[in-house]
Amino acid sequence: MGNKLLNIKIQNYINANLNTDLPTLLLKKSPFPEVSMHEIVQQIKGKQVAQKKFPFLLKEGIIFPPQLNLEQSSSEKTAIYKSKLLKGEKFIDFTTGFGIDAYYLSENFKQITLVEQNPDLLEIVKNNWEVLGKNATFINQKLESFLKENKEVFDVIYLDPARRDNNKNKVFLLEDLSPDILAIQEELLSSADKIVIKLSPLIDLKYLVSVLPSIFRIDIIAVKNDVKEIVIFLSKEKKDFISCYCVNLESNEPVFQFTFGEEENGHATYGEPEKYIYIPNNTVLKAGIFNLISEKTGLKKLHPNTHLYTSDALMQDFPGRIFEMENIDAKKIQKKSQYNVISKNYPLKPEEIKKKYSLKDGGEKYLIFTQSKKGKIILKSV
Repeated sequence: MGNKLLNIKIQNYINANLNTDLPTLLLKKSPFPEVSMHEIVQQIKGKQVAQKKFPFLLKEGIIFPPQLNLEQSSSEKTAIYKSKLLKGEKFIDFTTGFGIDAYYLSENFKQITLVEQNPDLLEIVKNNWEVLGKNATFINQKLESFLKENKEVFDVIYLDPARRDNNKNKVFLLEDLSPDILAIQEELLSSADKIVIKLSPLIDLKYLVSVLPSIFRIDIIAVKNDVKEIVIFLSKEKKDFISCYCVNLESNEPVFQFTFGEEENGHATYGEPEKYIYIPNNTVLKAGIFNLISEKTGLKKLHPNTHLYTSDALMQDFPGRIFEMENIDAKKIQKKSQYNVISKNYPLKPEEIKKKYSLKDGGEKYLIFTQSKKGKIILKSV
């Protein structure tokens, strides 16, 4: 498939149709007898995805995999972040897939091994790495088979398990993934100093800690406040605590670090809204460290169930958005005025609020409908 798709005439046709309606294009007959229209559209989709997700692949000679592999691949942004955390002599990716993570994570290693059970996918990765001028040992084998035969010890093993079952439904628990992380964790730990595993952003952190005694680090990674992945680090060396990092890439927000379990003993200070209102980003919300944020930053929390914080003096180094706001009475909200509406621990959803007060959506001003310990309040940006 690869060599045929790289024909200059086929590549020109692909590039000429990057903005064409793909469902309409699929109904047409391929102008090239050696490749199907489905294969052509697959490459167009790949280039479209690459423009936002991994632009480093927008080069001549690159081949793109099927849609599912594109969806499961990490973005260039998250891969670059993870690459800065790893270095050593020998790196191996046991679930190479389309190879985005492997390309970046292996930058600080001398020996790179890529294992992938899908031969067609591995051929695509091999072609692309040759185009990009990067070397690796490519192995077409199931992870479990490789582990049984392997005698080598690596500095880092990386895995991005498949998160769909045989019926293509999404799964999240470690024992339901492919490979089953719980079943092979001992073999993994005997084959490397450090294991790094990418997981769904929906997975529960307490569950992870309960089933993986060797875990020593958890990174919650978002891009522009959209949580993309949970990355866990395992080691055969026993650690005294688990370090956790809330990371919001493509923002000016700081990384928020804490130790797993701190929230259980964290104590929030409560207060009524002051000059500044702070909304934690989604990595902090995913971590569930609502009391710890108050304790570590010195900010006051509005209510036990309202994850908003306040202060009279500006604290710029906060992992989330900051607004200068004032309390207003509902009667002072003018009909047909334009606001971004936020609802936190409030009976009505933003759409219901906009309908009730006849508000237009958008603009630069904000209204926050929420609760403090004294009751329901409305805040307006200054």
